[in-house]
Amino acid sequence: MESFSLILAIVVVTALAFDFTNGFHDTANAMATTISTGALKPKVAVAMSAVLNLVGAFLSVEVANTISKGLVDETGIRPEVIFAALVGAILWNLLTWLVGLPSSSSHALMGGLIGAAVASAGIGAVNGDVLVTKVLLPAIAAPIVAGLAAMLATRMTYSLGRKADGRAAKKGYRAGQIASAGLVSLAHGTNDAQKTMGIITLALIAGGSLAPDSDPPVWVILSAGLAIALGTYLGGWRIIRTMGKGLTDLQPQQGFAAQTSAATVILASSHLGFSLSTTHSVSGAVMGAGLGRKGGVVRWSTATRMFVAWGLTLPAAALVAALAEWVCRAGDWGTALVGVFLIGSSFAIWRLSRREVVDHTNVLEAEEPGSAEPAGVVTTAMAAVSPPPAGTTEDLAATVPAPAATADPKAPSATTTV
Repeated sequence: MESFSLILAIVVVTALAFDFTNGFHDTANAMATTISTGALKPKVAVAMSAVLNLVGAFLSVEVANTISKGLVDETGIRPEVIFAALVGAILWNLLTWLVGLPSSSSHALMGGLIGAAVASAGIGAVNGDVLVTKVLLPAIAAPIVAGLAAMLATRMTYSLGRKADGRAAKKGYRAGQIASAGLVSLAHGTNDAQKTMGIITLALIAGGSLAPDSDPPVWVILSAGLAIALGTYLGGWRIIRTMGKGLTDLQPQQGFAAQTSAATVILASSHLGFSLSTTHSVSGAVMGAGLGRKGGVVRWSTATRMFVAWGLTLPAAALVAALAEWVCRAGDWGTALVGVFLIGSSFAIWRLSRREVVDHTNVLEAEEPGSAEPAGVVTTAMAAVSPPPAGTTEDLAATVPAPAATADPKAPSATTTV
């Protein structure tokens, strides 16, 4: 077992706390569509996801190596720098969870690490090539690729199932959706648990407990897998509500297409060592599946808020981490002050969340009753060229609100059937 200093032990515990927040923050990635379509009960879904997250943590260490060996120059990085990075990542995770926005835990961690490293050792501490090729480019490409794949898969699914019995087809797609949700959970454990492994490994190297270029020890892999599994089991119900009902309304066919597309993108990126955001991939796939069904509506107001959060994640976490690193330079009392700030802020966010409790009993309720968003220009244009959906009567009878009524009081009712 590696020798530990007090600050190193604090960093490891804080890293596992981040992993825990990553788990409940990203539960929606795997299970939001499965819960929203009724394929699985909420508690069963999160339990299944937790187990598969733990299994996924043991499948690869490529992403962990990207963080511990590639993103920042590990020489000269002190454990206090990594502690500051984790403070920025945890606070961003908690804030976005409070408002129910599916932002990227991965990018919060990357932003925190970059901000703390730059504050400590200057801009040269960040490996720009790795940042661009394995973080920024995948962040842009992932939702686009997953969205296009999900849109095409949804159209193909409806086209192939056009002559199938409606009820039998829905049962089949629900079964397929459970399987694909399990695949996303496995992929999430493979990708996201590794990020914490990489951070802990970097801290051990910085603290002199591991040799440079070491792979994560087995105890690091196990503890990271358990932390993310526990967080997943508790369920990030606020974000599950947003992704399952806030972005679009999904049929089982769409849920199956979205999850399969997202899982494929995530697993491929993990194999290549890309530090991909599972949130970006799944959110893009959900929107693509929404656009793939004729009459489907993507709620662009929710999507816009989500895009803004994505853009703010890296710089916001970096700024908080840089400030935390600056305070930590004062020595032990500075590190203690940052720790107290983190605990106090986390408690305050939790107290605010108690004002409106969201859990497995009300996760499927709309955020704001009556707030359904009419089809916008993009949705209408995509729906016009989509193939007609197959299956049940309700699938075929999607309606789109017509323009506002004219001045003629005898005008007919303004509902157009697509």
